[in-house]
Amino acid sequence: MTLIKSISGIRGTIGGHTGDTLNPLDIVKFTTAYATFIKGKKIVVGRDGRISGPMVRDVVCGTLVGMGYEVIDIGLATTPTTELAVRWHKADGGIIITASHNPTQWNALKLLNSEGEFLTAADGAEVLAIAEKEDFDYAPVEKLGHVVKDDTMNQQHIQSVLDLRLVDVEAIKARKFRVCADTINSVGGIILPDLFKALGVDFEILNSECTGQFAHNPEPLEKNLQGIMDKMRQGGFDLGIVVDPDVDRLAFICEDGKMFGEEYTLVSVADYVLGASKTSQTSSTSLNTVSNLSSTRALRDVTKKHGGKYTAAAVGEVNVTTKMKEVGAVIGGEGNGGVIYPESHYGRDALVGIGLFLSSLAQKGMKASELRKTFPDYQIAKNRIDLTPETDVDAILVKVKEMFAQDPEAVVNDIDGVKIDFPTKWVHLRKSNTEPIIRVYSEAQTMDEADALGKRLMQVVYDMQ
Repeated sequence: MTLIKSISGIRGTIGGHTGDTLNPLDIVKFTTAYATFIKGKKIVVGRDGRISGPMVRDVVCGTLVGMGYEVIDIGLATTPTTELAVRWHKADGGIIITASHNPTQWNALKLLNSEGEFLTAADGAEVLAIAEKEDFDYAPVEKLGHVVKDDTMNQQHIQSVLDLRLVDVEAIKARKFRVCADTINSVGGIILPDLFKALGVDFEILNSECTGQFAHNPEPLEKNLQGIMDKMRQGGFDLGIVVDPDVDRLAFICEDGKMFGEEYTLVSVADYVLGASKTSQTSSTSLNTVSNLSSTRALRDVTKKHGGKYTAAAVGEVNVTTKMKEVGAVIGGEGNGGVIYPESHYGRDALVGIGLFLSSLAQKGMKASELRKTFPDYQIAKNRIDLTPETDVDAILVKVKEMFAQDPEAVVNDIDGVKIDFPTKWVHLRKSNTEPIIRVYSEAQTMDEADALGKRLMQVVYDMQ
C-alpha cells in the first residue's frame, strides 16, 4: 500500500516492512517538515481512537519536542475539537492523528494552521517540498520542547455548541428526545454521551467502547449501518445518529429505521439556519450557502427558497471553506454529512450538526421522516472509470468539456474536473489524485435516471480512448 501524500497531510496503513506504508520514519519526516514550515512555538495534537493512535502520537509529540515546540496533547478528541483547541490555546498549528472514515489499519496526519483550519493548497505543497528535501534542523538540547496534557477540550467543545445562538437547548430539552447513536468504537463514544446529557437527550450508544476495533466499516453509508437501522426499526427512538471515527461526518436515521440521507444532513441544517437567519435578518446578514460540486442540488433549491444565493466549490474541505469566506456564507459543507457553521468555526463538525438538527426538529415539532419529506428529493449515483496509468485524464476531461459546451441545455463548470448541469440533473467527472480512475457522480430525481446519466458519460469517455 503506497503512502498517500496530499496537501492536507499524509495517510497510509500501519505495519509492513516495505517502506511504503505510514511507518515511524515517515511520521518523523512529515512532522518535522510541518514544524519547519510553521516556524512557531506551540502545536496542538489530538487523535481518534485507532489502535495505532498511541504509537503515532508518541512519534509526533517526540518529534515536535525535538524541534523545540511546546506540544499541547489533548488526547482522545474529535477532529473539530482539535481544530477549536488550536484557537483556544492560541497555538501556531495543530496535528490531527486520524484516518477519518478509513478502516482500522489506516492512520494519517492532518495538518492545521493557526486558525485551526486545514492548510491551503500552496501551504500543503510547501510542507511536502520541505519533506522531500529532508534538510532539517532540530533544537539543541537546552532548547528542547515539552508536552503539556489538556483533557478539558471536549467539555469546552460541548459548551461552545450549547452557546451557539441557533442551538435551542430549551426546546430540545422540552421535546425529551430519545436517540440511538453509533459511534463506531472511537472518540464519538467519549464526547457524544456528554453532549446528549447537556442537551437533556435520552440516549443509547452502539459500538461505544473507544477501542479502535471498528465493529463495521466506519464510513457512515447505508450499506454499513444495518445494525443501527435494525435497532431503529424496533421502535422507541426519535432519531438515529451516526458519526465516523473522528466525528466530522454526520448521518441521521429516521424513527422508522430509514436513512434520512447523508446528503440531506447539510440540506436540513442549512434550511433551519437560513430560516432562522432570515427571521432575524439585518442588512449585514448573509443567506448564502456553499457546498462542493459533487453534493446534492437540494441545497441550491433550499437556499433559493429562502432568497439566498448558492455557490459551488471544488471538492475538498479547504476549498469549501475558502469559498464560504469569499461569499460570506452563513452555512456550508459537503454532501458526505459534513456541516460547516462559521459561527462556530470553519470546519466540519458533527456536534454542531447535531445541535442544529435537534433544534430544528424540536422547534418544528416534526418527526425526522416528516422533516425529510419537506425537501426536494434527488438521488445520486456513484460510478468510476478505470483507466491505464498512461492515460491522459486531463485531455479526456477537456474533450468532454468541449463536447458539452455546444449543448444549449448544458451548463459546464470546470473548476474541479468537469461538471455538466442540465435543467433537472447533473453529472460530475473528477480524476483521482491517487489512482488512475475518473470518479463519475450523477444526480437526478430517480436513481435509474441518475445512473443512466452517469453511464452515458462513461460511454463517452470509453469512446474517446
